[in-house]
Amino acid sequence: MSDAKFELYYWPGIPGRGEFVRLVLEEAGADWVDVGLQSGAKAVSDMIARGPVPAYAPPVLKVGDVVFSQAPNICAYLGERFGLVPSDEGSRLHARQLQFTVADAVAEAHDTHHPLAVMKYYDEQKDAAKQRAEDFRTQRIPKFLGYFERVLKSNTQGGGKFLLGRDFSYPELALYQLVEGLLYAFPNAMRRVAPEIPGVMALHQRISERPRITAYKQSKRAQPFNQQGIFRHYPELDDPNATK
Repeated sequence: MSDAKFELYYWPGIPGRGEFVRLVLEEAGADWVDVGLQSGAKAVSDMIARGPVPAYAPPVLKVGDVVFSQAPNICAYLGERFGLVPSDEGSRLHARQLQFTVADAVAEAHDTHHPLAVMKYYDEQKDAAKQRAEDFRTQRIPKFLGYFERVLKSNTQGGGKFLLGRDFSYPELALYQLVEGLLYAFPNAMRRVAPEIPGVMALHQRISERPRITAYKQSKRAQPFNQQGIFRHYPELDDPNATK
């Protein structure tokens, strides 16, 4: 592995989609810098327009002269480069499949508080948000996390502990962050769903205990969830019937 420096460009102050990339960089032990956190939002805005194919939005990764975007794309590149996935083509394709499935769930989580328009404030779409959140809690969270539970169980090589093969792979970091976000945004709903997905919850715990992830989460580089990010905790959108 070369000593190339990886420059991540994402909005400072929120975990967001950039967090999925940060986790892979941290787990890989990469030599990287969070440019947005160090230099501010303008540095991120300026980078979006750069490169032969400008990014639509961050996260953006700069590796030498190469600049590219989209969180699942970046995570796949890093995971494969740092050996965080089996080397066979099938495993790499399946890892990307799992990473993109997490991205789908993340997009739906965002839409619970912005179901009508991204550019409108939450307070302008509260009624629609309540309807969207109810469907997300009761139908979509169990379906997404139930899917990953089946993936774990179907991976006989991993004994129900790993998504792919016999060992850890980078999509597990994405699933960990998805569960983290859902626990923050919908704690009551997750309390209800958790007994149905013991494998997913155990994987979430194992990832939280990985030394590099633990160290990162305890550092000032890790930015907490808040009401400006993808995962937001509005009590009125959470499950009102779950046992507290």
